Amino acid sequence: MKQDGNKMAKTLNLIAKDRKRTNILRKFEQNTIAYLVQRMPSWLTSDGLTTIGFFGNLTVAGSFVLGAFVNRYWLLLSLLGFLINWFGDSLDGRLAYYRNKPRKWYGFSLDVTVDWIGTILIGLGFMIYAPGIWKYTGFIFVVLYGWEMITAQLRYKVGGQYSIDSGIFGPTEVRLLLAFIITLEVFIPGSVQFLASAACIFLLISNLMETRKLLRLADQRDIEERQTKEQELQNRRKENA
Repeated sequence: MKQDGNKMAKTLNLIAKDRKRTNILRKFEQNTIAYLVQRMPSWLTSDGLTTIGFFGNLTVAGSFVLGAFVNRYWLLLSLLGFLINWFGDSLDGRLAYYRNKPRKWYGFSLDVTVDWIGTILIGLGFMIYAPGIWKYTGFIFVVLYGWEMITAQLRYKVGGQYSIDSGIFGPTEVRLLLAFIITLEVFIPGSVQFLASAACIFLLISNLMETRKLLRLADQRDIEERQTKEQELQNRRKENA
């Protein structure tokens, strides 16, 4: 039992490298990821998990299309899509770190690109499903989520610490929120239009708050770099005096 606990602790330490988590479900999510990476078959690679995650996004997008042209109950397929996406997207990079085979910049670049394409596809799926002017809600959501992704990359560049979360909300919480909204649409047709709009407003407020924090961080770094340069200049003057 003690050995299992030590192994879990070691795994948690490995999968937490190069990433800071602040989301509400981080403890439960990290424990689940640590449990799963220990049990992944040797033939399954990080790239394979990325592909699985992308297939999950395709499933969500497809559920909107089927909901529009066949029956709205097909929207429930999105629940499976979100689960598949979480599995692949959450484990791909963490599996690499667990196996001590990280490809930091390759994995970072691939993950961001695939996530962005998947988000666009889901937005397009929503635009196919939603009626009239409500189609633009899908476009707005994609734009706001893209803003969130850009903020995360800038925070990594400025602060040196990569975080995929915006405060207490991370990708997992976003998936759960979208899953709830889509499920409610199945039983209360038309509700997705208003709830999706509310989600966009929430995401806008979150982005504004995170951008404000980013600008403060960037300003502080400018101050620190300026002070460092001034100190170096003073040291050179003393050496040349």
